[in-house]
Amino acid sequence: MAAEQKYTKEGFKKLQDEYEYLTKVRMEEIKVAIAEARSFGDLSENAEYDAAKNEQTKCFTRIKELEELIQHAVVVEESDNGTVGLGSGVKITRDGVECEYKIVGSNEADPFENKISDRSAVGAALIGKKKGDVVHATTNKGKVIEIKILDVFKA
Repeated sequence: MAAEQKYTKEGFKKLQDEYEYLTKVRMEEIKVAIAEARSFGDLSENAEYDAAKNEQTKCFTRIKELEELIQHAVVVEESDNGTVGLGSGVKITRDGVECEYKIVGSNEADPFENKISDRSAVGAALIGKKKGDVVHATTNKGKVIEIKILDVFKA
């Protein structure tokens, strides 16, 4: 049995949207591609057929993964009490540099979008804290960093 995973409403909606797309649109497109490839004749040397079947397998595997994730998802309500929690936006200063992050569940983390996991060193240090608090986090390289919370907002 898979463990529960925390999601923001936005993150959970993305899972549902991807599932809907794959099951209702993409699988139909693949069925058409397989049927078209079959019409070309000999399947033993049919690259189009092999490619479509491989795509079908990848799509089916992802659908199963999404079903598992959705089944074990826990959607966390975003707090509006000024405390950092899942779904919060937070403006911090770290090593003299200001940054903004959104705290998300571990499956939603994306450093390119400034979404950090509640389980990361920085995310875990920020959870439960308020504007003005100073926290310390130990990076996975063992460096201790000081973080000052400048603002907490609904992201």
